[in-house]
Amino acid sequence: MRQRRLKNEINVVPYIDVMLVLLVIFMVATPMMTTSAVDVPTVDKASTAPAKALEVVIRADQSLSLIDRARGGQEESVSRADLKQRLRDLTERDPEQPVLIVGDKQVRYEAVLAVMDEAKKAQVKRVSLLTQSSGK
Repeated sequence: MRQRRLKNEINVVPYIDVMLVLLVIFMVATPMMTTSAVDVPTVDKASTAPAKALEVVIRADQSLSLIDRARGGQEESVSRADLKQRLRDLTERDPEQPVLIVGDKQVRYEAVLAVMDEAKKAQVKRVSLLTQSSGK
């Protein structure tokens, strides 16, 4: 009696069927996905800062200070806990007063977002980031 030889081949037909089913699923599901566009600001759009703005300065050690350009521009140190109340007090006389956030290059993005969040909690309507022009 003769022995049967084993085949050392992989049958790929079931794998192709699975791949085609997955392809159809992705083709149907892709148009249903919502995408969002991110509008990244450039420094050349706004060349000058408003003259009467209120500035929140974040230093490299994450200490905060306020500069009120409308009242002489004196710098006042403020704690993170008092920031919301100070912003509310200073923007009470003019709800449309712009607030500029000035962050040091070494400051983490998280600290800048925390200050922006405090400004929004203080119901500041116009919050912007102050940048240096690239000189182009």
